[in-house]
Amino acid sequence: MTLHDDRRRASSFGAAAAQYDRFRPTYPEDLIAGLVPGRGSTVLDVGAGTGIASKQLADAGADVVAVEPDPEMAAVAAAKGLTVDVATFEDWEPAGRTFDLVVFAQSFHWVEPGSALTKVAGLLTDGGRLALLWNRIVQVRPSLEDFDAAYAGIVDDWRRPSEGIERSERLSTLLDEAGFVNERQSYGEDLHYSTGDWIDMVTTYSAVLTLEADARELLRARLRECIGDGGVDATNDALAVVCPRR
Repeated sequence: MTLHDDRRRASSFGAAAAQYDRFRPTYPEDLIAGLVPGRGSTVLDVGAGTGIASKQLADAGADVVAVEPDPEMAAVAAAKGLTVDVATFEDWEPAGRTFDLVVFAQSFHWVEPGSALTKVAGLLTDGGRLALLWNRIVQVRPSLEDFDAAYAGIVDDWRRPSEGIERSERLSTLLDEAGFVNERQSYGEDLHYSTGDWIDMVTTYSAVLTLEADARELLRARLRECIGDGGVDATNDALAVVCPRR
C-alpha cells in the first residue's frame, strides 16, 4: 500500500497537531527565499499541516493560501493568521484562482501523484512553478544502526531517508510525464536536539502516531535508552524539487 492510499496514517496527525507544530523543523531560510519570486506573489501550499512552510512563505512576502484536510491541523495554521481552506487537494475548488507557486511541503506522498500533477498544471500562472519540499533529518549520533535497534519489532516500516519518494527515479518520471522540468536544489544544515525534543519530534510521524499506546510508550522508552542524556546530533539535507512547466 502506498502512503496516499493509507488513509489511517494520512488522517493521524490532528491528534498531535500542537506537538507537530512545536517540534517539526522549519525549512532553511535560503530554501524559502529562493522560492518566492517577489512580494505579493501568489502561493498555494497543499497539505499545509500546521502552516510551517506557509508561515515562512508569507513572512518572505508571498500571498499564501493553505489547503489542509485535517481540521485540527488547519486550526493551528489559521491561528498564525494564514488563509486556510479545509479540504483535500482532490476536493478543493480553486474558484478561478491561479498561483505563481504551488508548494507541497512534506506532503506530496499523501496525494495520488498523477492526478495531483494534472491539477497543479491547471493552477499555475504563466511562468509559474511547482515546488516539492522535504526536510530530510538524518541522525549522526547515535547511529542509524542504534536507532534501527530501538524501532525493531515496533515500527515495521522504519524508513531511512534514502528510501523516500523524493530520492526515487519514479518521481522524475512522473514529473516528466506531466510536463514539468525537474530541478533539484539541496540545502544542508547541522542540528542538535535534546533527548526529549527528539523523541517528541519523531513521535509526530504517522508510523508512530498510528501505533497502539503501549507500543508508543515502549518506543519512547527504547529511544530514551538509545540516546541517553547527550541528545541527538543530526543533519537536515533539505530538498526543494523546483519544477517549471516545459
